[in-house]
Amino acid sequence: MPTAIKIENLSKQYRLGVIGTGTLSHDLNRWWTVNVLRREDPYLKIGETNDRATRGNSDYVWALKDINMEIEQGDVVGIIGKNGAGKSTLLKLLSRVTKPTTGTIKYRGRIASLLEVGTGFHAEMTGRENIYMNGSIMGMTRAEITRKLDEIVDFSGCERYLDTPVKRYSSGMTVRLGFAIAAHLDPEILVVDEVLAVGDAEFQKKAIGKMQDVSRCEGRTVLFVSHNMGAVRNLCETGFVLKNGMIDFGGTVENAINHYLATKIDCVVTHRTICTEERLAPEKAVGFLTAAIEKGECSFSFREPISFIFEIKANKTVTDCRINATIVDAGGASIGSVSNDEFFSIGKGEKKTIRFTIFDHNLAAGQYSISFSIGTGNYKTGQTDFDIIFSVFSFDIDTYDENIPDSKFCAQWNVGWGNIMFPHKTEVI
Repeated sequence: MPTAIKIENLSKQYRLGVIGTGTLSHDLNRWWTVNVLRREDPYLKIGETNDRATRGNSDYVWALKDINMEIEQGDVVGIIGKNGAGKSTLLKLLSRVTKPTTGTIKYRGRIASLLEVGTGFHAEMTGRENIYMNGSIMGMTRAEITRKLDEIVDFSGCERYLDTPVKRYSSGMTVRLGFAIAAHLDPEILVVDEVLAVGDAEFQKKAIGKMQDVSRCEGRTVLFVSHNMGAVRNLCETGFVLKNGMIDFGGTVENAINHYLATKIDCVVTHRTICTEERLAPEKAVGFLTAAIEKGECSFSFREPISFIFEIKANKTVTDCRINATIVDAGGASIGSVSNDEFFSIGKGEKKTIRFTIFDHNLAAGQYSISFSIGTGNYKTGQTDFDIIFSVFSFDIDTYDENIPDSKFCAQWNVGWGNIMFPHKTEVI
C-alpha cells in the first residue's frame, strides 16, 4: 500500500506563561546568535521534557519531540496517551492548524479534521451554510457538496435545525454535524480527536461504524485519538502511545493498549472525605462521610485482600443496609461487582464505621478503579435508596500468577455492572 502520511523528526516547542514584551528580546537574541555569531539557535535547545506534573526551570517546553511515523493508506491508527502527552498537538500539526518547530510532514490526499467541538464552524452561520463552507475549504465544488448534503444531514440527525445558526446548537449536535461533514466530504485522511466522547452512545456507535466503513470499504486513512480503550480496540489496527511528547510505543493496537495500561498510577490517594455531616444529602437513607483504603497504599498482589474503611451516617433507621461495589478497568469497562447480601442495621442519626473487604479476586495485573453505593433496596426491582460514590479510589494489581486455578465465579446479576461477583465481607467495627 502507498504511504498516506510520513512524519520525520517532528517537534513542536511552546513558550510557557504569558508572552509579553520579553518576546522581542528573545527574538533579538535568537537573531544575534544565529546570524551574527553563527551558532545554533539557542531556543531550539532550551526546553524540558513535557511532563505536566512537574515544575520546570525553562520558559520553553517541547510539546512534541522527534516524532517519526509512517502510516500506509487505509490504515486505522489509534493515538493514545495521558492528558498532556501531545496527542492533540500532533493532530493539529497534521491538520495544519499550527506549524512544526522542526521536522516535516508529508501526506497524500485531502485531510478532514474534527479536533474540538465547533472547530471550523462559524457560529453565526446555519448548519447548511457551514456544510458548504467546510466543503469549499476542502476544495470541493458546490455541486459535489450538494450531492452529499442529504447523506450528511441524515447521518447527523440535525435536519430540524439545519437552517438554524450553529451558535444555538448543543455541543452534542455540533459534534454530530462536524463529524458528518468530515466523514462524508470524501477526505483521503480523516483525523478525529476525543470529541466523539461528547456525543451520546447511539452516535458514538454510529460514528465508529462510519470510520470502519471509510477505512475498510473506501481505503481511506483514519487517525483516531481517544481515552476510550474499547473504542480504540474495536476501530484501530495499529496504535502509538505518546508520553511526554515522544513516542513511547508503536505496534499493534492490542500491544499499544496493553503497554499504555501497564503504566503505574501517578497519584496515590488512600483517604477521601466524601461529605460532612451537615452536607449529607437529606433524601438519602444512609450516606458516606469518609472513605479510605485500609492498607494505606494503592498497590496489591493478585490474591491480596483489598479492604476499605467507611464512616457512614443514617438519616433514618434502616434494618437492611448494605454496601455494593463495582470495579472498572483502566479501559473503562466494568469487569466485576459486589451485590452485598450482608445486611446490617443503623438507627436514625447514628454513625458507624464499616470495613468492606474484597478477597480472592484474582484480578490480572493492571489498573482499576472502584465505585461504591450504600443504602437499601434492590437494583433488579428498581426500588433503591443508595448514596453512590463513583471511582472513589484507583489501585494497581502488580503481580499475577498464570498457573493459579480459575477464580471463584458467580452468576451475572446486572450486565452493566460486569459479569464477576467478587468474594467479599462486610464488618461493623
